Amino acid sequence: MNAETVTAICAVVIAVASLVVSVYQTHATRQHNRHSVRPVLQLHRGWPVGGRAGIRLVNSGLGPAIIVETTLTVDDEVIGAWDAPSADRVRDRLSVRPSAVTFNRGEVIATDYERYLLSVASYDPQDHTEVENLINRRLTLTIHYESLYGGENYTAVLRPIP
Repeated sequence: MNAETVTAICAVVIAVASLVVSVYQTHATRQHNRHSVRPVLQLHRGWPVGGRAGIRLVNSGLGPAIIVETTLTVDDEVIGAWDAPSADRVRDRLSVRPSAVTFNRGEVIATDYERYLLSVASYDPQDHTEVENLINRRLTLTIHYESLYGGENYTAVLRPIP
């Protein structure tokens, strides 16, 4: 082997190594970008006396969430998606009608979104026992969502308290 062959082999090895590092760096950058815009939807129950109380949806992630599918279940009976007709079916069963905020498939939940999905404006433990019992012990709400990139199948679930 002469010096020109050794130099050529070294140049090829360096070029291949550079390509491998470049591909790895591109993959790492894409992963970082996906995590940079990941939504994190959380469902919370809250019962502050005298204040708004019920189920609150919060997007505490760094990007918007796109709703893929929702399911509302009461007493192990699937009512439907978390949309206006299903919310009305649940609210019509109650003596006190709570407020509802619903959404449809494909709807975007913005970063820093924080709203009550099912709530009473001025919670009183005596007047709203039925609503509190529904939300705490009978209702299950499941939200499947994804980021702007799509395909992650994230889930937020509010289950009954045992």
